[in-house]
Amino acid sequence: MSGNDAYIQISDISKHFGAVKAVDSVNFSIASGEFFSLLGSSGCGKTTLLRLLAGFEAPTKGEVYIDGAPMSQVAPHKRPTNMVFQNYAIFPHLNVEANLAYGLRYDKIEKSEMNKRVEEALEMVQLAGYGKRRSNELSGGQRQRVALARALIKRPKVLLLDEPLGALDKKLREEMQLELRALQEAVGITFIFVTHDQEEALTLSDRIAVMARGQTLQIASPKELYNNPVSVEVAEFIGQMNFVNASVVDVKSGKAVLETAGLGKITASTSKSFVQKGNDIVVAIRPEQLSLRDKPARGQHGVKGTMKTSAYLGDRSHVYVSVEGREQALAVSAQEGTGSVGGLDRGSDVYVTWSDEALILLPH
Repeated sequence: MSGNDAYIQISDISKHFGAVKAVDSVNFSIASGEFFSLLGSSGCGKTTLLRLLAGFEAPTKGEVYIDGAPMSQVAPHKRPTNMVFQNYAIFPHLNVEANLAYGLRYDKIEKSEMNKRVEEALEMVQLAGYGKRRSNELSGGQRQRVALARALIKRPKVLLLDEPLGALDKKLREEMQLELRALQEAVGITFIFVTHDQEEALTLSDRIAVMARGQTLQIASPKELYNNPVSVEVAEFIGQMNFVNASVVDVKSGKAVLETAGLGKITASTSKSFVQKGNDIVVAIRPEQLSLRDKPARGQHGVKGTMKTSAYLGDRSHVYVSVEGREQALAVSAQEGTGSVGGLDRGSDVYVTWSDEALILLPH
């Protein structure tokens, strides 16, 4: 994204707590109306970065700009942002209407306008008619909608969401993901979403920043992150992956000849600068890019192995195949009904096959 497209600019931001660098020299931009996710494991710095955007933390160095204006000297309640927390932070002694109107009363909005906005907000989150209910009369999903409505009723330009779906069960969480994305598209404002759930980030986001150790490892669209991770660390975090150590035997005309641990000598198309003769690299292969056959298919690489175990997941099966020269079994994901898994038992001899295009080459 060019600087001209940026609505939010995070410029060399750091936040240190003593010797701990919770956020360490982070730089990136977010466009107006973008659904942008911060993805990483616990302690990676994603929530601290969100709090820096909200104004709940002051940066050790650097600056946050929103719509071109520096925010470091702007109090949280005066920023064009609002925040939705994981625990919802709904006032239990107030009914839904009063929860939604709380922030508007602080802003001294006239009562008629306040009532209008409350009704609009309830309609927006599909809670029309729930205004008189108290929080203990609501389900988890309804409480989440109230928290969203209360944040949106103040019409912020940026909505900050700190793992807001984390307390929901799997089915409700998946339903709320779809509702949240539809809501963001309807209101058209910028959403910045913190999560440790890779599937959630892939489902919701226009772009994702994968974070670790207070830094961004890669910022890209979900498709780009999934198909073209820049490192083993990113690839490990986005979906399941098989990793194979390899050494580069030769590189000619965009084709690399690789000697691998467990897959033998293989070739891969590449234009990456780190793939040079004599270098050690890592070959990554998604389980769904591997197939099981009784013999290698024409135009595909293959390695003989033994079926170790399998897991039936309804629409697909995960099969684990041990191969000589490799400690960890290869994971193969096969759609049910394709015939590639049927009839296989533990201990069966199989060929694991793949095409050149399935291989992702990463620095060691």
